[in-house]
Amino acid sequence: MRREAAAPALEADVVVVGSGIAGLTFALRMARGASVLLLTKKHRAESNTNWARGGIAAVMGADDDAELHVGDTLVAGAGLCHGDVVRRIVADGPARIADLWAWGTAFQRDHGAWSLGREGGHSRRRIVHAGDRTGRAIETALLDRAAARGLTILEDHRVDDLVVHDDPRGPAVGGVEVVDDARGVRRTVHARAVFLATGGCGRVYRHTTNPAIATGDGVAMAFRAGARISNMEFIQFHPTALHPTEDPAFLISEALRGEGAVLRRLDGTPFMDRYHALGSLAPRDVVARAIARELQDSADDHVRLDVSGIPPELRAGRFASTLDGVRERGIDPDDGGIPVVPAAHYVCGGIWTDEVGRSSVPGLLAAGEVACTGLHGANRLASNSLLEAVVVAHRAATALEDDFRAEGRWSERPLPPAAPEGAPEGAGSSGVAPADPEVDALRSLMWEHAGIARSVAGLEEARERLQGVGGPGATPELRNLATVARLIVACALSRRESRGLHWLREHPWRDNESCLGDTHVVRGPHGAPVPAGRDGIGP
Repeated sequence: MRREAAAPALEADVVVVGSGIAGLTFALRMARGASVLLLTKKHRAESNTNWARGGIAAVMGADDDAELHVGDTLVAGAGLCHGDVVRRIVADGPARIADLWAWGTAFQRDHGAWSLGREGGHSRRRIVHAGDRTGRAIETALLDRAAARGLTILEDHRVDDLVVHDDPRGPAVGGVEVVDDARGVRRTVHARAVFLATGGCGRVYRHTTNPAIATGDGVAMAFRAGARISNMEFIQFHPTALHPTEDPAFLISEALRGEGAVLRRLDGTPFMDRYHALGSLAPRDVVARAIARELQDSADDHVRLDVSGIPPELRAGRFASTLDGVRERGIDPDDGGIPVVPAAHYVCGGIWTDEVGRSSVPGLLAAGEVACTGLHGANRLASNSLLEAVVVAHRAATALEDDFRAEGRWSERPLPPAAPEGAPEGAGSSGVAPADPEVDALRSLMWEHAGIARSVAGLEEARERLQGVGGPGATPELRNLATVARLIVACALSRRESRGLHWLREHPWRDNESCLGDTHVVRGPHGAPVPAGRDGIGP
């Protein structure tokens, strides 16, 4: 591992970690009156947002209303959604769509009206999209706006940890320790507030749709800083990743099923009607478990997504990118359908925050997949993720602006923070991490014992084998992945029921009588996760 040289500290009012929809929305809002420094560990356009294909769920159609969207979210969340949070986020959706449209996002419209798709679990068409590259369209628009506003974005800057200091109320976050990987330089950035928008942790599993950056950095850092972490057992496996899976897996958007695609066994038999009234449009947790069961029963290694029921104009238009990607990999989607299997996709848990992004540690805010607001409950409703990210980021910026104004820290013409010096002679980074056998072993362990179907014995084995992984001398990637893996396993072992995305063989039913509620953990005296109380369930 290369030794980093120390560099002078930087200062900013706000440090934002992550350049997806949540990070950029928050940074653009705060840059109107505060000095903002945005850090991203790879290229600024490399984020989970950029990989999102489907769209944003919002009430935009004449036949839709907020209570229908709320109801669909609560059903998908399997009794763990926080109803007040769901209602507030859903209510803000249309306004945030209008913001993204005004900022240049190329959402698709038909004859002056929104082109709305439908995905699993939704009772109405409410998916605002830009074909099947919605995430890229949003990312492009936000980055263009950031460039026009002169927002300081530092690429190849990996945040190693949060700076924690004593506060009258207890520990508080006052900045970050960051490594400039392209220059081999380490520095401290002092800040009044740190906003984590680091995305998910899909790389903790062997098969995932997530890009290489999704190593759970934000959750791991927040846990080490003493923040409450919630509901990490609820890992959403996207039902339709292209088989055989690449690394990352090529995602086959759920929107295809919304337009008529049907899941079939290799003998051509449709099977989802046996599992749910909505058939192939059932919520993702139901579909992923159904596919896993079908593969177990049939001994096949994949199922097929039959796209023949999708109108040709949609295949050639909205879904051109997805279907072309399938063809580029040597598969004809019209010849028996697209081979698909489930893959790790999204974590419904994360850093516990309120609906304005505040964590349990003063000075630390979070939004997007890294956070847990209570919107998703035990299973995320399709396309509610980008909705949550943009709504909570906007709310967080509004609340922090109010705080800054009250403290006299807000200026209508803020100066940008100083940027680091240029790269030393000969410095540089390929951006490609060397293969790490310990990382590979961890990902396989989690896939086997903490995947779609779990057992108490398997989880206990995973907990035992994870002890000592990611210790002194480990790479930052392994350190964070091991922390996140232990959090997932600890939360899963504490939930002795099956609910939403958590299915336990020994306890295959929900246990509503005990009101298990959310699972909360914090860092214990020896660094291991320990329980931190529970909340009741229900809307």
